[in-house]
Amino acid sequence: MLATYLPVLLILLMTITFATANLVITRLLGPSRAGGSVKSMTYESGMNPVGTARKRFNVRFYLIAVVFLVFDVEIIFLYPWATTFANLEPGSQDSAIWLGRIMFFLATTVVAYLYGWRKGVFKFD
Repeated sequence: MLATYLPVLLILLMTITFATANLVITRLLGPSRAGGSVKSMTYESGMNPVGTARKRFNVRFYLIAVVFLVFDVEIIFLYPWATTFANLEPGSQDSAIWLGRIMFFLATTVVAYLYGWRKGVFKFD
């Protein structure tokens, strides 16, 4: 039973090792001096910060972010569904149920896209 989780544990171990090695090597080899008051400023673009960081954003920004998340989640779920659906028996009851589920999922994605389009999210003027 543990052998089935071995690849996942191996990738998890590699991820933790890589992250830890990056932090340690950066601490050892990276610059350690403060840099002065100019380097300590919030922005290093050569310009002084103007205004406050607490300004209001247009609601379209958030709607575009939500539409992006909907499509992103769809792609994440579509791949495992496709690999499982390919292994089902053609014309069986299970394949019809699986097809209905993904059609419902895709329909909700289209509704989210149409909602954003109707609200004018994709108009950049």
